[in-house]
Amino acid sequence: MANPTKETIPVADRARQRITRRIMPYLLLLYIIAYLDRVNVSYAKLDMSGDLKFSSEVYGFGAGIFFIGYFILEIPGSIICEKWSARGWIARIMVTWGIVAVLTGFMKTSGQFYVARFLLGAAEAGFFPGVIIYLSHWFRYEDRAKAVAMFMAGIPISNVIGSPISGLLMKHVHWFGLAGWRWLFIIEGIPSVILGVVTLFYLTDRPHQARWLPDDEREWITSELEKEKQAKLKARSFRVLEAFKHREIILITLAYFFMVSTVYGFGLWMPSIIQRFSGSSTMRTTLISMLPYTAGLISILVIGWNSDRTGERRFHTIFAMCMASLGLLLSLITHNHPALVVTSFCVAMVGLQGYLPGFWSLPTSFLTGTAAAASVGLINSIGNLGGFAGPYIVGFIDTKTHSFVGGVIYLSISALIAACLILSVRATKKHVKEERPQSRSVGST
Repeated sequence: MANPTKETIPVADRARQRITRRIMPYLLLLYIIAYLDRVNVSYAKLDMSGDLKFSSEVYGFGAGIFFIGYFILEIPGSIICEKWSARGWIARIMVTWGIVAVLTGFMKTSGQFYVARFLLGAAEAGFFPGVIIYLSHWFRYEDRAKAVAMFMAGIPISNVIGSPISGLLMKHVHWFGLAGWRWLFIIEGIPSVILGVVTLFYLTDRPHQARWLPDDEREWITSELEKEKQAKLKARSFRVLEAFKHREIILITLAYFFMVSTVYGFGLWMPSIIQRFSGSSTMRTTLISMLPYTAGLISILVIGWNSDRTGERRFHTIFAMCMASLGLLLSLITHNHPALVVTSFCVAMVGLQGYLPGFWSLPTSFLTGTAAAASVGLINSIGNLGGFAGPYIVGFIDTKTHSFVGGVIYLSISALIAACLILSVRATKKHVKEERPQSRSVGST
């Protein structure tokens, strides 16, 4: 049987495949680097706290203050991505955060630790919502959860890759008399600067500017995205301030706060929790930490694929959030059995990663343009304050009780609250499709 040619493959399929191949691997690489620079402090902490005499509360506050800087500049960055150039702003962000990440390797006091983490958050602000907005410029709503899932697979991948790399760096790299955990920050910060420059030349802001797309494919995706935009505007056009008052945006923002509190409260403490109950070395701890993130990687891809296949967002998100809550509770019940605790952490990570594709397809299902960009920025900035609350509360409770039990209970309840809030959200894919029934008639499958 002859191989399919350009003439026999529908333009929709060709365009979607070409766009995915061109954009998604690169964005995935960027997010792997971004997330690694954000969370490598959880691995550095295994040796850093002893060297610098940091208490659990000091570490928790420093790990979480990242999100205060993130909060301040998130919404302006999101609007810049929509109004100016997502490509240019993402490039600026990467160069800036790479420089700050490298400088973090030279800190000596708790004050310097706080400043470095705050500046890292401010430097990275706008990256994630900028990419979410960027994806809405290239992928139709029907395809967006898969695209978001592929992008956000960078979270578990960065940890699967970063766990052993971090362990090896801390164990074997002690150049110029600097501790391994310092080189962890320095070496892992450099790729961000390099890729920031590359981004300016590789990414294209919008389909009509893409010379790498054939004319018929460029016209198809441009037309499809315009139809989607007009359908949303016809249903209800929101200004930025109106969008901030939108019932669904408020609920999604609150849900994200509680879920992010769980995600980072657990993620930034998981290596320390594993080391404490297992008594493992730094290297062994980083290797064990790979297992939950491997489960999370599978989860984010499968749930994202199924969310697009069924066209359902809310209950995929709710299911994942409940899994996170359940897994954390199971880890307390099985605390005397290390293998079962790690298994429980895998269950929790299925939820902690799997909620993302469906969740981030919700706001762009009923908002468009600047309102969508600002709302994604609002959700991500205010929601990410949970990234300060979670790690700090776990560290505070551990300092006072010398136990992680209270902190894990808090994180489990937080994920359950997030699930209840999403249950109250009314926005669904069905609403958008009813407004644009013709969207799947142009050669799509």
